[in-house]
Amino acid sequence: MPVFLKNHQLPRRTMLRAAGVGLALPFLEAMRPAVLSATERSKESKPIRRMLGICNNLGLLPEKFFPQAPGRDYKASPYLETINHHRQDYTVFSGVWHPDVDGGHPADICFLTAAPHPGSGGFRNTISLDQYISERVGHLTRFPSMTLGVNVQQGTRSLSWTGAGVLIPCEESPARVYEQLFLQGSPDETADQIRKLQVGQSIMDAVADQTLRLARNLGTEDRTRLDQYLTGVRDLEQRLVASEQWELVPKPIPRSTAPLDLSDPKQYMEKVRLIYDMARLAIETDSTRAITILLDSVNSPAIEIEGVEITDGYHNLSHHGKNEDKLSQLEAIDQWHMRLLDELFTGLKGTPEQEDNLLDRTMIMYGSNLGNANTHVTTNLPVIFAGGGFRHGQHLAFNTEDNYPLPNLFVSMLQRLGLEVSQFATSTGSMRGLELA
Repeated sequence: MPVFLKNHQLPRRTMLRAAGVGLALPFLEAMRPAVLSATERSKESKPIRRMLGICNNLGLLPEKFFPQAPGRDYKASPYLETINHHRQDYTVFSGVWHPDVDGGHPADICFLTAAPHPGSGGFRNTISLDQYISERVGHLTRFPSMTLGVNVQQGTRSLSWTGAGVLIPCEESPARVYEQLFLQGSPDETADQIRKLQVGQSIMDAVADQTLRLARNLGTEDRTRLDQYLTGVRDLEQRLVASEQWELVPKPIPRSTAPLDLSDPKQYMEKVRLIYDMARLAIETDSTRAITILLDSVNSPAIEIEGVEITDGYHNLSHHGKNEDKLSQLEAIDQWHMRLLDELFTGLKGTPEQEDNLLDRTMIMYGSNLGNANTHVTTNLPVIFAGGGFRHGQHLAFNTEDNYPLPNLFVSMLQRLGLEVSQFATSTGSMRGLELA
C-alpha cells in the first residue's frame, strides 16, 4: 500500500516500522551467492585460515596469569603452566587494551569491535571482527559465521555485531549446533527449507518496493539513510540465494555422537567444554571460518568445580577484596578455564589438515574485556593468541601504564586471512612483534 505524507512529514510510527525491518536485517549477514564444491575447495591454492574469538567476561587473576619477564625466555606463570606444553603454539600479551573502551562490565560487547565508551548514553556498537571476516569470506562455507555462548544474558550480551551495530544472539545449545552441522533433512524437508528461503526473498522484494515508493517523499539526508537500508536488503537477497544453494550440498558425516544439552547454569565448566567441542567440530568440517564464544561469567551462579566447593556466585567472587577464601575459589575456577583451553588446543593440534594441523590453521584469541574484575578496569587485558601460522612462544610485553592497541592484533589476523587491510577500529597498524611462522 502506498504511503501518503501530510505536509511532507513522515509519521513517526511509519519510520519505526521501517526501522524495525531495517534493524532485523543485519541478523542475516551479507553473503556472496557463489558456493564452492568440495572439489573446488580442495583446489584452493592457499591454506585455509580461520579465527576463533573467546571472551571470559570476568577475566583472570592478573597476578596468576601474566609472566614476569618479557620475550621468549619467560617463566610460565601459574596459569600458563597449565598450557605450557603448547608454549610454541601461542603468544601471551600484556599491556594491551582497546583504546577508550571503558565502563567495566559493558565492555564485553566491545571485545571484538573495540567501539569506544560502551557504557555511555547513546552508545552504538560497530562491526565485530568475526562479522567483518564473514562479509568477505563467509560465502566459502555453509555458515558465514557462528556465534556461541555459555550462560549468556540473551538479548544484551554477544561478541558478534553487524555493521549496523545490531547484536547477533548467541547459540548456547550444543545439540542444536550439532544438528546444524551434521543432520541432513529428508528431500521433502530440504525442499521445504528452500521454499522458505524463496519466500524470504519475495518478502525482501516487497520491502524494497515499499521503501522505494517511500523515498520519493523524503529529503536528501533521509534518502541517503534509506539507500543504506536498501543496500542491506540487496545484500540479504544475495545471502538468501547462497543459503538456497547450500541446502543442496550434503552435510559432513559426524565422527562423534550428538551431545546432550545441560540446563543447569551451575554446570558452567562442562557447558564450556561442550561448546568448545562444537567449535572444534565446526572447524574440523570447515563449516565456518569465523566463530565467537562468549563465556558469560557475570551471568553465572555458584558454579560446580571438580574437587573444590564454590560457595558464592562467580560475579561476587570476582569482587574478592583480597579475601583469601574467595581468591582461592577464583584460582580454582581460572585453572579450569586453562585446562579446557588446553583441551581445545590439544584437539585442534591433533587433527591434521594437509601438511599442517587445525591449530596451525586456526587463529584463536582468548581473553577478557576486564584487566581486573575486582576493580572493573579495562586496561592491561589478559590475552592469549594461539595458532594461525604465526611464530609463537613469546611474551609480548607492552607498557602496562600506557597500553598498546589490541585492535592491532585484529589487523594482523585479517592480513593472515589474506585480506588487504591496514586498519580495524582503533588500530594503528598491525601487531608489533608478531611474526609469521
